[in-house]
Amino acid sequence: MLRRSLWLCLCLCSCPARGLRIHEYLYFQVLSPGDIRYIFTATPAKDFGGVFNTRYDQIHLVPADPPEACGELNNGVFIQDQIALVERGGCSFLSKTRVIQEHGGRAVIIADNAYDNDSFYIEMIQDSTRRTADIPALFLLGRDGYMIRRSLEQHGLPWAVISIPVNITSIPTYEMMQPPWTFW
Repeated sequence: MLRRSLWLCLCLCSCPARGLRIHEYLYFQVLSPGDIRYIFTATPAKDFGGVFNTRYDQIHLVPADPPEACGELNNGVFIQDQIALVERGGCSFLSKTRVIQEHGGRAVIIADNAYDNDSFYIEMIQDSTRRTADIPALFLLGRDGYMIRRSLEQHGLPWAVISIPVNITSIPTYEMMQPPWTFW
């Protein structure tokens, strides 16, 4: 954990203008609802999408409806100027990113559709259509995405409030609020 934190700090400090590269982690914290107030780990898309050049202290993480976000969204108006949470499957990662971008989203977090996945990160790649996307696209473990969606459903909430990206190098290890179901 400490090694990964130091490595991330070195990469972010040495190349802030370029943002994250492949195989690097980006962290975000759920601020609300409180029962999932944890720091989550995500990975950026390999060869498409933008980078996080802005820190959002409080922004909505809005689950897409339908969850796979392969076409028109029923809740697209709530995605505008926010970050969308979508599920893997049904279409390419790039297609999902473009749907969220077309609805005015600032970024997309794509959670694995394998709800028991709590350790394997998928490398999100271009779909060979020559299309592009400008917003950041991140991959989230299936268990994390499931737990966020479940909490929102249990509380009857349309979105979570998150802070992204979070610099974990400034947080003492004993104060890290990590999801209890995920091994760091």
